[in-house]
Amino acid sequence: MVGNPALYLGFDLSTQQLKGLAINSDLRPEHEVKFDFDADARGFNVTKGVLTNEVENEVFAPISMWLEAIDGVLQKFREDGMDFGRVRGISGAGMQHGSIYWSEQGERALEQLDSSASLQAQLGDAFSHPYSPNWQDASTQEQCGAFDQCLGDESRLAQVTGSKAHHRFTGPQILRFRTKYPDKYEHTSRISLVSSFLASIFLGRVAPFDISDVCGMNLYDIRAGAWSEELLSLTANSSDINELKHKLGAADIFEDGGAFLGNISPYFVERYGFNSSCAIIPSTGDNPSTILALPLRPMDAIVSLGTSTTFLMSTPHYKPNPVVHFMNHPTTPGLYMFMRLCYKNGGLAREHVRDSLSPPSDSSKPWETFDRISSSTPPLGQSSDPISCMKIGLFFPRPEIVPNVRAGTWRFLYDPTARTATAANESAWKQPEGDARAIVESQLLSLRLRSRDLVESPTGVNAHLPPQPRRVYLVGGGSRNAAIAKIAGEVLGGVEGVFRLDVGENACALGAAYKAVWSVERKPGQSFEELIGARWDEDRFAEKIAEGYQEGIFERYGMAVEGLGLVEKYVLKRQ
Repeated sequence: MVGNPALYLGFDLSTQQLKGLAINSDLRPEHEVKFDFDADARGFNVTKGVLTNEVENEVFAPISMWLEAIDGVLQKFREDGMDFGRVRGISGAGMQHGSIYWSEQGERALEQLDSSASLQAQLGDAFSHPYSPNWQDASTQEQCGAFDQCLGDESRLAQVTGSKAHHRFTGPQILRFRTKYPDKYEHTSRISLVSSFLASIFLGRVAPFDISDVCGMNLYDIRAGAWSEELLSLTANSSDINELKHKLGAADIFEDGGAFLGNISPYFVERYGFNSSCAIIPSTGDNPSTILALPLRPMDAIVSLGTSTTFLMSTPHYKPNPVVHFMNHPTTPGLYMFMRLCYKNGGLAREHVRDSLSPPSDSSKPWETFDRISSSTPPLGQSSDPISCMKIGLFFPRPEIVPNVRAGTWRFLYDPTARTATAANESAWKQPEGDARAIVESQLLSLRLRSRDLVESPTGVNAHLPPQPRRVYLVGGGSRNAAIAKIAGEVLGGVEGVFRLDVGENACALGAAYKAVWSVERKPGQSFEELIGARWDEDRFAEKIAEGYQEGIFERYGMAVEGLGLVEKYVLKRQ
């Protein structure tokens, strides 16, 4: 390999694009390409990668478009000069929860691909249903109610499967598919997730589910490490539960996230020049793959400050509840991935407040006024007295899911001594200036509220500190905002500080590529964190941008967490 060093491919099949990334054994990227569905696909008429049926709240994507994208991305790799013969391993990431319904003829076609024709030409009719529901789909309200009640209530469902029922989750989607399209369901041979679909194409046969992505279905009993018979029975209804197990490939889930599934399909060897010994490794979901883009240690947290605000943490503790998601870690047995999402009111809500302020003098710096005001405002808008009233707001320009409230803005003064909250009038809360810091605090307090049972006090010389993450890593557009980073450290803590993680826009593909490196090059018993952590260049990808734990301020925000919980309950009761 000295004259022909190995490459590893990571793919990210997302809503709007298929991205491909090739890295070497030192984790350095060598090739990076993408296929944009709106711009590059032909004949599908999608908008932002999807089609919609507004009457039934359906959002879905044509599977044939993804097939075109796979050949398209590989052609772009070829045009970029990549030597496919160097590729030793392939893994991928797929948007979570989406389902693909293979027909028996499709399974046979997948195993007998002709390298002289495209994937789309040969597999366009390989599915009993030509579309895959997207994570934005909201057509399964009735089915979600049935799932929440199946085991007793939504709390019990979350205890078993890691999450309460959600519209996008695969179990409710399969139940609706079976009800709406009984003939198509009957003629479905296998069901894939988006991640396992991606692995299936490269493998040349239907691939099993990944140990982490299977947790996004509302069907898998995480602690038991097995499918829930009750939930499978609900989904199958009068159908044979064993038939559903077969469709899911129930016996084929590998505990090892780096398992060798098999060598690459001859189609890719003959059409593109891949080495026939190239290994196919299980693909995982986009969120689990994101957590692999950084070799997180337990108690490290990633906060994604993009369109939505996402909190990801690796933890040894399984403590699910209906307002968060728990999944098996994609590579490390004994760890779980904790995820809390602000589904609709992340970056858009911050921009809404920003745009209500006086415009900055320099139009090229749209956040200048917001940053100046939020930085100069004291924590929680308090006076120097830490027990004076705290300004706590809820800012939801769109209806939110967690908490499940309508669109609106609510501003409160919280008395931490009396533990009471009253609506703030305009004299007590100057608008819109008072909103700049308050919206950042509100979003971060929500993350702290929902993660507080999972963090622990540090060990060693910092054992005297209160429970908090070891490090807080910020990603996404908001991570470049120094004012937001400073507030993140004050609210969330971080024993070692707040860091910006810069892996470009390819965190999912990068995490998948890392998984391929680990799978192929690991020594017996060597964990993902051990191998990737030893090769990962922290100076290249991570930069400390703010202090974390600050004595006094962190404790003050601890009181504000109680206030946020109180005002959320107040608003929920009055809907």
